[in-house]
Amino acid sequence: MLDPSDPVAAGLILWAGTGLTVAIAFFLFGFDRIDPGARDAYAVRPLLVPGLVLLWPVVIWRWLSLAKEGK
Repeated sequence: MLDPSDPVAAGLILWAGTGLTVAIAFFLFGFDRIDPGARDAYAVRPLLVPGLVLLWPVVIWRWLSLAKEGK
């Protein structure tokens, strides 16, 4: 079990919590816009959650860059 008083564990909890928040927001607002072909691919979305949680800064960066381009 992770002890939240440990700075490393607290950082991991913060990273995972932020990543989970980004993953939920991405699935609700961005997934269909970025990949229109995956509009009804609900079975694939749970498989993407671990990658989104780990790589949430890259997801935000790509999401914002695609939004600026107007895609």
